[in-house]
Formats: sequence, C-alpha cells, structure tokens
Amino acid sequence: MKFSLLLWALGLKLKSAAKKSGSFRTRLAEQDMTVQIKTADGARGRYYTLKGGAIRSTNGIATAADVSLVWSDAGTGFSIMKSEDQEVKMKALTEGKLKLEGDAMKALWFTETIKQMKAV
Repeated sequence: MKFSLLLWALGLKLKSAAKKSGSFRTRLAEQDMTVQIKTADGARGRYYTLKGGAIRSTNGIATAADVSLVWSDAGTGFSIMKSEDQEVKMKALTEGKLKLEGDAMKALWFTETIKQMKAV
C-alpha cells in the first residue's frame, strides 16, 4: 500500500512542479516516453506518460513502456525510493533489488528529472 501511494504521489509532484516552473515544463517537453515503476511480480506499479511537456500518471502496468524500473518487492522499492542517498539507489542496482528494462538513457533522463523536480 505504501509503495502504491508513493508512486501516486510522485505523479502529483511531477504535475505540480510542471505547473510551478516553466523550466521544468521545458525539461518535460524534451522527451516523449512512457516510464513505469513496478514490482517484479507485477502486483504493484504505475506508469507515467510524458508527451509534449505534459505528464499523465496511471495506476497499473504498461504493456509497452520505453523504460521500466522494476523493484524486487514493494517494501524494498518504498524504502529505497524514499532514501535521499544516491549510493543506496546505486547499490540496489548492483545487488539486483532494482532492474532496468528498456532504454537506459531514458531511465537516466527520468532520474535526473526527478532530481530537478525536488528542487522546484
């Protein structure tokens, strides 16, 4: 439940940052893509569609996402996503708690966008 709520809140924060900041809207307009964050078992997930600077957040699993961030389980995803420590997130990748599927460059762009969102 906490993981799903965190993913929902991420969508709200992205939309809010886009409304508040023209430079953030410009950043969102750089990419048209679908990003999903989900658990490995597919039980929990949400996807974010970015198109023309707008963002749409939808509960569930996208069938054809450009990039997927797949967490080993909801508890692990929640605790690591809440962490401000980048090393914890990188360690999750190396330990297999987080897997990237799809376009790694788009995943990096999305990660940097989240960092920029937090600064708005």
